[in-house]
Amino acid sequence: MNFELSSENIQVKNMARAIAEKEILANVKYFEQERKFPKEILQKMGAAGIFGACFPEKYGGSEMGFLNLAIIAEEISKAHPSFGYAFNMQAMTCPFTILNWGTEEQIQKYVPDLIKANLIGMFALTESGGGSDPAGSMKTYARLEGDEYVINGSKTWITFANEADVGVLFAKTDLKAGHKGISAFIVETNRPGFTAKPIEISSLGFMMRSCEVFLEDYRIPKENLLGKEGEGFKIAMNALDYGRLTVSSRLVGIAQGCVDESIKYCNERIVGGNPIGEYQMIKHLIADMVVETDAARLQTYRSAYLKDKGETATRESSYAKYFASEVAAKVSRNALEIFGGNGISDEYPIMKYVNYANMLHFGEGSANIQRILIANDALGIKNANRHHIERRFALSSDIRDGKKAESING
Repeated sequence: MNFELSSENIQVKNMARAIAEKEILANVKYFEQERKFPKEILQKMGAAGIFGACFPEKYGGSEMGFLNLAIIAEEISKAHPSFGYAFNMQAMTCPFTILNWGTEEQIQKYVPDLIKANLIGMFALTESGGGSDPAGSMKTYARLEGDEYVINGSKTWITFANEADVGVLFAKTDLKAGHKGISAFIVETNRPGFTAKPIEISSLGFMMRSCEVFLEDYRIPKENLLGKEGEGFKIAMNALDYGRLTVSSRLVGIAQGCVDESIKYCNERIVGGNPIGEYQMIKHLIADMVVETDAARLQTYRSAYLKDKGETATRESSYAKYFASEVAAKVSRNALEIFGGNGISDEYPIMKYVNYANMLHFGEGSANIQRILIANDALGIKNANRHHIERRFALSSDIRDGKKAESING
């Protein structure tokens, strides 16, 4: 077993770091001050093949693979956590879901422009009050009228929705069938009846905000159905399996950013005539931060490695998401303790890391939900309907070639 990165991996890592410094860090203040969505930066990332890492060349992908995608997402998130959201919308949960479940016509129409960021994507599953139970709580309804679906309802916490051109949206086509009544649709936001309202989150700044989405007699051609009617829950669970990889990578990037900033600060900050890094309690904090961040990275890389081998790695992705969430939260708090009052100033990025670590603690399956699923898996509890929250990740899906994904519940 080889734990070393290959020369290709290292080149990809250096490329991602260069883009982060040249395109993101050098320009992000302008976009923040102007309150402008940084589509130009995302397009440069797309042109570099970053979002197309896991896509075939015939669709404009760079075929770098899941491990390289994880490495890239870590580097970008370490530089500026808000840009990590682009990996889900432009690389995984939106375009990769279309790749896995769409017709050739749908793939050709949307995927190449999504991974180049010529089209901005979104993934609309969550509804108000739904949390980890999208099936039981979903009220958005799609009815077929002739050659069109008419959709009414709302979604919440939908990243990029106010800037998106196209996305994958979930709605019930059978109100009585539970999770088997959910279907997936490709929606275009320029059609009448679609409205997105940003959710103000002052602690995260202007960048990469989430939105509420409202659909009022929103019409799409029946050809925009993704997969078959009733497959929506399987499609969503499959999408989240892949989305967890980039979320875990982003959390590792946040943790590593805290480590790097803390080490630098410990060597520069003088208290009592000595750098604070020479004091035992600070050393304890640094040791924990370094070791736990590296452990989270290894969990994440294992998940990516298995995906590169063609496995769905549902269990390993859940492990990585859970552990990286816990690590990023702890490491960012330790960094804040090291920086003291300076940690909350805009001179340092510590509060940015803290806030994004807390936000990502819940995305793609909260830590507490992952705990339940991991424990059920270890204990051999196979009844996914013991409690409604288990439905969130109990069912892994059949991907397009018919392979059965491994269920986190066995």
